[in-house]
Amino acid sequence: MITKAEINAIDSKNMFEVLENFPAQLKHAFDIGSKTEIPSYLKDVSNIIITGLGGSAIGGDLLRSFLQYEIRVPIQVNRNYFLPFYAGKNTLVICSSYSGETEETLSAYNDAKSRGCMIVCVSSGGKLSVIAGSDGNLVVNVPKGYQPRCALAFSFIPMLMLLVKAGIVKERDEEINSLIDLMKLKSASYISFDRNTAIDTAGHISGRIPVIYSSNDLLDIVNLRWRGQLAENAKSLAFGNYFPELNHNEIVGWQENSEILSKFAVLFLKDREDNPRLLKRLEITKEIIRPYRGIDIVIESEGTSKLERIFDLVYLGDWVSYYLAILNKVDPSPIEKINILKNKLMEN
Repeated sequence: MITKAEINAIDSKNMFEVLENFPAQLKHAFDIGSKTEIPSYLKDVSNIIITGLGGSAIGGDLLRSFLQYEIRVPIQVNRNYFLPFYAGKNTLVICSSYSGETEETLSAYNDAKSRGCMIVCVSSGGKLSVIAGSDGNLVVNVPKGYQPRCALAFSFIPMLMLLVKAGIVKERDEEINSLIDLMKLKSASYISFDRNTAIDTAGHISGRIPVIYSSNDLLDIVNLRWRGQLAENAKSLAFGNYFPELNHNEIVGWQENSEILSKFAVLFLKDREDNPRLLKRLEITKEIIRPYRGIDIVIESEGTSKLERIFDLVYLGDWVSYYLAILNKVDPSPIEKINILKNKLMEN
């Protein structure tokens, strides 16, 4: 049983409070997006590239996944130093770097500038904000003080509002307000130590290797978010794949190394709008791998709109990774290996 005293002893940066206050972060992000004025240079957009890394890119991933069946212009998320060859004057490049110091994003900004792209930046400061501001490009300023992976609302809502105001997608005010209300209810349930789905799920996967399966549709980035949060917060490797692709290759791998496979916990993420054929594939896959996996858990999204259901699973995954960190007796905030990598890169 997890206790608040145990949390206080392990959680040095009080990530518990940051997660608890996610509904307020959504509201703050909505206010920022509502007050953002569209720049005059943003017109005749033929394609959109969101460039960023890590926690700053996941908001772009979610935006692409959420809008894929309604937006009339293609969106690509770019995790690289340079942009795709097709980027040009009718390309809207959104540079997302929470710190404003991400070297790949700074490089991609310069590449976008050299190609004459329309540029908007989302950042809490740093070099990116300074350079973009001096170039006369819009900088959507978000609050400092968060770890990038804990600032998801700021890397998603302002970009969504930007596209709304540019007339690229439909108005979203009602959906966002409804999302905030749902997250308030979820927050209250996840901070309780009684009948807490996040704690129960963390307990089930504790000591096991999580494998996350979902559709390659609405939940592809939710799947990716779970894996990233389990790695960064719980310091635990997690793997994942998508239906239907995994049924054409990975499913065959559930055979050898039975002792290792018995340590796997398979999490099936579901949404009520998943293709019926995919849901059938999920059920058959469960049957096929049952003799080999340790346990499996089916987790279905809750909420009315797609936006609610996406963030319902994202928020649950954030809490599961947090409580797994506590069960693992590791502080969820430090990311020592990433810092080691960055420091070594700076030496060269």
